[in-house]
Amino acid sequence: MAKKLLIIGFVWPEPKSSAAGSRMMQLINAFINAGYTITFATTTSKTNNAFNLESIGVSEVNIDLNNSSFDDFIKALNPDIVLFDRFMTEEQFGWRVAEQCPNAIRILDTEDLHGLRKGRQKAFKDNKPFDRSYLFNDTSIREIASIYRCDLSLIISEAEMEILINQFKVDKSLLLYLPFMLDEISEEIIKNLPKFSQRQHFISIGNFLHEPNFNAVLYLKESIWPLIRKQLPKAELHIYGAYTSQKVNQLHDERTGFLIKAFTEDVNLVMRQAKICIAPLQFGAGLKGKLVDAMQNGTPCVMSTIASEGMFGNLESNGFVEDDPKEFANKAIQLYQDDMLWKEKQQNGFVIINNRFKKTEFEAKFLKVITETAKQLHKIRLHNFTGQMLQYHAFQSTKYMSKWIEEKNK
Repeated sequence: MAKKLLIIGFVWPEPKSSAAGSRMMQLINAFINAGYTITFATTTSKTNNAFNLESIGVSEVNIDLNNSSFDDFIKALNPDIVLFDRFMTEEQFGWRVAEQCPNAIRILDTEDLHGLRKGRQKAFKDNKPFDRSYLFNDTSIREIASIYRCDLSLIISEAEMEILINQFKVDKSLLLYLPFMLDEISEEIIKNLPKFSQRQHFISIGNFLHEPNFNAVLYLKESIWPLIRKQLPKAELHIYGAYTSQKVNQLHDERTGFLIKAFTEDVNLVMRQAKICIAPLQFGAGLKGKLVDAMQNGTPCVMSTIASEGMFGNLESNGFVEDDPKEFANKAIQLYQDDMLWKEKQQNGFVIINNRFKKTEFEAKFLKVITETAKQLHKIRLHNFTGQMLQYHAFQSTKYMSKWIEEKNK
């Protein structure tokens, strides 16, 4: 009989809008390949950008927050695995899962470390260096507690693995490094990509509901683009992203070639037309989907240290990593004008995708770890006393708060 997976989604997956959406689809496909019967449940309503999961055989269910109807739903479903999409869903539903289906494996997909991103954002706004006092924030406390309450947590970046093990002292056995799982870029694909001479302009991309992306566009407008445009007066910067708001659209300026293009249905098309991708993120966490899009489409990048984090390992980047706005602009101009340098950086991108994010390799490793976790579940939980302790306290506080809200709503 096919094993059952329940995914409790923070939102409906939107692979065309965000890296988080792409990541979720990669996880779903891994489970489909392993023959699981999958149900995707979320409290949120669907947007136009949401992927139709039923088209790939995944059941879609809407669930209610602070409502015991979920208990009946999960008891009837009786899944072998429950995957929480970000720690917030584990906080909301983890205690109910543990109560109704104690033998189900609980997996947390962190997406990125929210506490790390929040801490960096606060340090940036305070104009102070990021240190432990910023890292050890309330969001981190909640997130680490969630990691301990789960049997396995998926970590997308090696940098975040190190932070969890070295800074937060999380037991390595509870963590699995699982980056983007990508198809190999074949010689045939590479051959058919537009060449240096067939491309023009710069591109920047990112979901505007995500604060680091809006901040990066503002930084581009004020500090970097004027320097590039001065040297390349005919160049344009095309900025794409889902959920453009008025504050984003008002940055549009035809006169300086700073063009807000809003949402694109086909990121590959616009990325292939561009000569250079620029990503000057000032804060953030996780792996950046925009860099993956760029490398897959043979578009070299100029990026900040934050943008590059966890992406390249020991390999040469697909462009330049710069944090000083003048140097950032200079490298972008150099790449834009130098055919040989551009080709070299483009090749680096193909090497990175094919060596660091092999779908077949990581998918097999992931499924193997799940099989081992199922066999050793009792032992894993006995070893994780901290998790049991946090589960106990979460049961008391979250459970009774939720029941109080439920009564109040009646």
